[in-house]
Amino acid sequence: MASHRKPRSRIPGPLTGHSRRTAVGFTTAALASVTLLSQTANAAPGAPEPASRSIEKVKERVDTLYHQAETATQRYNAAKERTDQQRAKVDKLLDSVAQRTEKLNEARRTLGTYAAAQYRDGGMARSAATLLFADSPQDVFDQSHLMDRLTGRQKQAVDDFQAQRAKAAEERGRAAESLASLTASQKQLKTQKKTVQTKLTEARQLLANLTAKEKARLAALEKKKAEEARRKAAALAEKQRQEATARKKRQEQQQNGSDSSGSTAPSAPSSPSAPSNGSKAAQAIAFAKAQLGKPYVWGATGPSSFDCSGLTQAAWKSAGISLPRTTWDQVKAGTRVSTSELQPGDLVFFYDDISHVGLYIGDGMMIHAPKPGDVVKKAPITEMPIYGSVRPA
Repeated sequence: MASHRKPRSRIPGPLTGHSRRTAVGFTTAALASVTLLSQTANAAPGAPEPASRSIEKVKERVDTLYHQAETATQRYNAAKERTDQQRAKVDKLLDSVAQRTEKLNEARRTLGTYAAAQYRDGGMARSAATLLFADSPQDVFDQSHLMDRLTGRQKQAVDDFQAQRAKAAEERGRAAESLASLTASQKQLKTQKKTVQTKLTEARQLLANLTAKEKARLAALEKKKAEEARRKAAALAEKQRQEATARKKRQEQQQNGSDSSGSTAPSAPSSPSAPSNGSKAAQAIAFAKAQLGKPYVWGATGPSSFDCSGLTQAAWKSAGISLPRTTWDQVKAGTRVSTSELQPGDLVFFYDDISHVGLYIGDGMMIHAPKPGDVVKKAPITEMPIYGSVRPA
């Protein structure tokens, strides 16, 4: 008779190596899925990809390097100007030293003539020589008078020699000081040149290491930035027009009020935005427009290439107004005006360190020499933080 036994339930035993690995695999996969779903659920819509954030950092770094290079360029320009001025001063002093040395040698030759004459006389006393060689009392008188004159000339020759020697020593000292100053200026010039080159080399290397896709993303960021700057420039230009219209209306009201009262009250002051050098400003702008497309080269003042302050200096020079070489000095060369009062021809300065400048041409636009690898171009003044503006005198 067959026995019907109830099947025993299997009691799970310890996991074997294979089953343990399988369980762990399933657990890891499940956790990864949960984590991925959690990250996907929490991710902000439209968040940039890691590669995009990397490109933004590259752009930020490149912009910083170009800015630092431009600041160093202005220091280089200042050092070069000092060096050129000091070299001219040294050349002038050396010419003066050479002339003074010739006068000293001439005084020395004169003294030598008197010394030779005294040697030929054997050092004989003047009175004894006079009495010995005189034929008569009149000859004694004449010879005494002549010796007095010769003694006076000899004394003058000694005085001249001493004076020339003192002046020569003084001028040689000034020349030595100027040479030391020139050496220091040349050292500064070399340092700033190296700084500029180092910054530009690093920026070029960063850009050269980008892939084609990264370069495309970088170009898109630049385009977006330019479009935003143009929108801001258009808004600024509209604000300038509105404020100019309001100023003109206030002036007309003040003038009409004065006329109707019949009083002789002084007329309202002219608008501070009215250019006092309109024709010269137009000439400076015409010069700047003629340079469009020429390359930016740091330290250049034309005619084939420019840096930012070299361009503005050359533009206003064509109108007969001399500007200093650096942005730091140009910002002091004229009348300060607000951004809302800008007129064509005004200089617009950028960044807190005043390291860049452009020539305003109206409607929120300027002509400037931007940076290495770029050319003289028109651009909105809103593409960089504005420090202030100046109307050249």
